[in-house]
Amino acid sequence: MKTYITKDINETRGWAADFSKTLHAPVTIALHGDLGVGKSEIARTIIQTLCGADTVVPSPTFTIVQSYENGKDRLSHFDLYRVSDVSELVEIGLLHAVQNDITLIEWPDIAKDFLPSDTVHIYITEFQDGRKIEVAD
Repeated sequence: MKTYITKDINETRGWAADFSKTLHAPVTIALHGDLGVGKSEIARTIIQTLCGADTVVPSPTFTIVQSYENGKDRLSHFDLYRVSDVSELVEIGLLHAVQNDITLIEWPDIAKDFLPSDTVHIYITEFQDGRKIEVAD
């Protein structure tokens, strides 16, 4: 497990931008953490780094999934907070995404049996005035 400490949102975004440059499809990133800890901000930064800073990245809380293309890879951003039954994961395209895309998953616990064995798990917690980001791959 690798641990990173960021002091503010700008450092968190910087970390996410650097991390995103290591990603190539297919790869699955599971973002773990409490509400408001920065999962969406990390996902947004990864998507904007790979697809362009002007890419509009709304939270997929209500749509459950948003997809993006950067000319090389497809990115799928899932927010599984409102998913209550694992059968929904097939309907929303999670299985296809984890096999083909750079897949970012917020609230991944309901999908644990569907995640590839090489999923990169990122645990985000509050730490002093910033964040502690732990990466397990």
